[in-house]
Amino acid sequence: MPLPDLIEILPQTTPVTSHITVPGSKSITNRALILAALAKGETTLTGALWSEDTQIMVEALQAMGFSVDAVDDPEEQCNRTIVVKGEGGRIPTMPVEIYVGNAGTAARFLAAFACLGEGSVRLHGIDRMHERPQSELFQALRMLGYQVDAAADALPAVIQGTGPREASCRVSLSESSQFASALLLCSEAGGWSVDCVGSSLDEAPYVRMTQELIREFPRSGGAFSIEPDASSGSYFWGANSLGLDVEVTDWPTTGWQIDAQFTRFISTPREVSRQTDLGDSIMTAIVLAPLADRPISFTDLGRLRVQECERVQALRTELTKCGAVIREEGDTLHVEPSPEMHGAEIETYNDHRMAMCFALLGIKVPGIRLRNPTCVKKTFPNFFQKFGAPAPKGLGMVIQGDDGRSLSNEELFAA
Repeated sequence: MPLPDLIEILPQTTPVTSHITVPGSKSITNRALILAALAKGETTLTGALWSEDTQIMVEALQAMGFSVDAVDDPEEQCNRTIVVKGEGGRIPTMPVEIYVGNAGTAARFLAAFACLGEGSVRLHGIDRMHERPQSELFQALRMLGYQVDAAADALPAVIQGTGPREASCRVSLSESSQFASALLLCSEAGGWSVDCVGSSLDEAPYVRMTQELIREFPRSGGAFSIEPDASSGSYFWGANSLGLDVEVTDWPTTGWQIDAQFTRFISTPREVSRQTDLGDSIMTAIVLAPLADRPISFTDLGRLRVQECERVQALRTELTKCGAVIREEGDTLHVEPSPEMHGAEIETYNDHRMAMCFALLGIKVPGIRLRNPTCVKKTFPNFFQKFGAPAPKGLGMVIQGDDGRSLSNEELFAA
């Protein structure tokens, strides 16, 4: 049975000591899939995330004619070992039409990747994906000499691939690092010189991740291991601030993921920046902030507005429903200690991170009910299974459907 449309998290009332594993990094998995397709030979990716977002990327590569095979990982349900036969910069099948859903990473990476082929690629997704920024990337591709047909420089778009060409472009980091990463991943195969400009420091860690992966990746094929997703781990590390004793095992140590710093923010300081401190896991810290004993300001949140939903407004709206004292000032959220927090029906806006953050709040606050919890399938399909599994492999939370019945482990998988 699928997850119900509405679930309730019952607060944890007994001591819990847990050792949690989380699936592979979405950011690294998607970059590795592109690099594996560009490699000259067969690459085996271990620990790769298997979720809606990464399956969209795999299916796109398959539609473009690449051999991509995935094998279950016996240790982690939402990981796969993925074998990709690289074509050395060639794209076997074009023209092609690709549906990207709301997968911004896939949409941006595939737009640049398509230029390396000979023929057209049409990219389209859900309505929210058609609202998300693409202009900076499309303009850079045009600087390189490629034709991009897109109304208002957004999806849906048709990219006319004409193969590698020696050319240069500039791309700003002001809206999204994914634009720069898309170009950098394909730059060697395309013969492109990419100049990254702008002062958005919150984007720099993801560009550095891309650059490090390009340096480390086996270009002639081989094996590459993908580390666990640090932002997914933040939900379980965050449980420590709610009285649980939780460790996320195999924690990333490469320094590629800015969210691996989350362990430093379990006891949140008075100010946290999306530019210099945390990436997407700042949402976890924001949802926990009303339960702190001091005011906390979360700054430089602008990029959260153009992701899966308008996240700054969504966080403020849903926390206010729960009795939080929270004020929005520009791209800053000021959160006051809110001892009178209470339950509410939480709209998740079809945003996986909204669902997972507010599930965490339910550990402490009675009456947290989540609408559309299935949206976690985007990056962490077995999140609620780990939330509800007995310790030490889970948090032992009781999760009920809208009929008041406790859900079984099988029912907690988001498919």
